[in-house]
Amino acid sequence: MIGSVENPKHRMMVMIAYGSGLRVSEIIRLQVKDIDSERMTIFVNSGKGNKDRYALLSKTQLKALKEYYKAYQPETWLFYSTFHKDKPLHVDSISKAYRVAKKKAGLAGTGGIHSMRHCFATHLLEDHVDIRTVQHLLGHADISSTMVYLHVTNNLVSSVQSPLDSLELKVNSEIDPFAPLKKEKGDE
Repeated sequence: MIGSVENPKHRMMVMIAYGSGLRVSEIIRLQVKDIDSERMTIFVNSGKGNKDRYALLSKTQLKALKEYYKAYQPETWLFYSTFHKDKPLHVDSISKAYRVAKKKAGLAGTGGIHSMRHCFATHLLEDHVDIRTVQHLLGHADISSTMVYLHVTNNLVSSVQSPLDSLELKVNSEIDPFAPLKKEKGDE
């Protein structure tokens, strides 16, 4: 999907949506100073609920951002308006670009760019990242907001090992634990 986005600016925004789990409104308000290549983080200033937080900056994003910087030379806004370099890009621009790329990639469905944030959260959970960590990365105050992103697959559930299996217990396989208990004399 990301490879279907032709415009480098739009591709970079889609990479941040998926790679960092940012909302579109957060992406378009990113400033150059928000990228911290030493700590590999993106500072989200006044996200939803007017809360600040740090998001992930992947190695792939950093490499692409360096190329983006060379091509676009942003000064204040990381993704500035085509006609006004001193203003952020409008949200409709990235939403439209996403729809075009989605169609080009042959993907069906009605989901918009927010689905990249959903994929970010789902893929982290499938990779066994703790739900509290995902909650923090998404900027959710309440865990119930993060739970919306949970779509635990049967493969994920079946790959989890019971803590009982890690114990080295000796089990008599001749005893059927599912057979009804026999009553002893005097138990009646």
